[in-house]
Parts: sequence; C-alpha cells; structure tokens
Amino acid sequence: MKELKFLFAVWQANLQSVMEYRVSFITQVIGMLLNNFIYFAIWIIFFDRFKEVRGWGISDMYLTFGVLASAFGLVALLFGNAFTLSEIINQGRLDYYLSLPRPVLLHTVSSRMISSGMGDFTYGFLSYALSGQYTWDGFLRFILATLLAATVFASFLILVQSLAFWMGVISNLSNLLINAMITFGIYPITLFDNYAKLILFTVIPAAFVGAIPAEFIRAFTWQALAELLLGAVFFLFIAVTIFRLGLKRYESGSAIQVEL
Repeated sequence: MKELKFLFAVWQANLQSVMEYRVSFITQVIGMLLNNFIYFAIWIIFFDRFKEVRGWGISDMYLTFGVLASAFGLVALLFGNAFTLSEIINQGRLDYYLSLPRPVLLHTVSSRMISSGMGDFTYGFLSYALSGQYTWDGFLRFILATLLAATVFASFLILVQSLAFWMGVISNLSNLLINAMITFGIYPITLFDNYAKLILFTVIPAAFVGAIPAEFIRAFTWQALAELLLGAVFFLFIAVTIFRLGLKRYESGSAIQVEL
C-alpha cells in the first residue's frame, strides 16, 4: 500500500508535468490516434479482399489491435522510462534513483509519462467498440486483458533494456526486439507453425499482448485466463530478476575530475 501511494504520487506529478503544455499534449494524442487508424487501415483493406485467414476475420483483428494498442499506451503513460531504461543505465542516471529510499526499478520506470500513449490507450477502446463484439462482460474482460498484456509488455521492455548492464549500448537491438513484439502481436496466431508459436510465447512473447488476450475477450475460457496470468507473472519475475542481477554490475555515472 505504501508503494502504491508512492506510485500514484509519481503519476500525478507526471500528469501535471505533461499537462503544463496542453496544446502539445492534445496534439500528440490526436496524432497518435490518426497514426493508429492509418496503420490499421491496411488490415481493413486486406480483409476486404480476403474475408478470413485461418479463422480470423476483421472483427478479430479489431480486438487484437485494440488490446495491443491499449496495453502499449498504458505502459507509455505509467512506465514511460521502460522504453529508455538502457540509456538511463548507460548514462549513469540510475545514481539519482539509487540515492532515494524507494524501489529502484519501480521508481525509475514510473518517473516519465509519454503523452502520445494516451492516443494509443484511447484508440484501443475505440477499436474494441468497432469490433462488433462489444458486451458488458466482454468489456470487463477487455480491461483485464489490457492490464495483463501491459504487464507482459512492460516486463519485456525491462528485460530487454536491462541487457545494457552486460552489453552496454543496445539501442539498436532493443528497438529491433520492441518492434518485433509490436509487429507480431497484431498478427493472427493461426498463421504460425508450432516452432514460430514457441518463439511468440517465449523469446518474443507477442502472443501475450495480442492473440491470447483477443481470444479471452471474445469468449471467456479458464485456459486463456490462466495463460495470461501465468505469462504476466512469469515475465515480470524474469524482468525483475534480470534487472536486480544487472544492478550488481552497475557502475556509478558520476565523474570526479581532479586538476593538479
């Protein structure tokens, strides 16, 4: 409860910071809404030509893209520094968070809000509404699936970015893996064979931020819920563990110059 109150205080400060420039905030939100619409228009055109792909139609794509967009936006809003954690590590900026009596990882990733994330988060709900599968119980499943998918996505970001403790500058690698996560997250899981599915559940857990949440939203099953819960808990545990192991290798970014 103490850490939760701390998080709300940090989020409130972040919100006040981004709202200081309201025109910029609104512009970024609208711009991201339009960006998502243009990106999804490709799928609309595709499914207008091919009505169904191995059991997936345009309605299912609305669900998949919706939960992925909202999960991505939620992470950007609440844990914006997860996207740049490797830079914080490499530049020695962890010193600030280490000097304070708060959990280092939690404080670090929550200390920044990405304004455009509100556009992604909002678009996800619009996409769900347009899916034609809206129900009140489905809406509750959409919220739960978004929270769990966001947990997996944030954990994956932290895991990848924490490799900077061992590998140094990894901006290109991290961008590649994050883009792969987003790209494969939108694709129907039925397109992939067993080996590809194994990768999408482990190395790049895109299935947990797209296809599996979409199946859970479409129709409640205990199996889908269990997969989402286990995926969220497992990847969060791995991410925190890797960060803590890396933190033991961390070297302060402070520099002292002595003139003789």
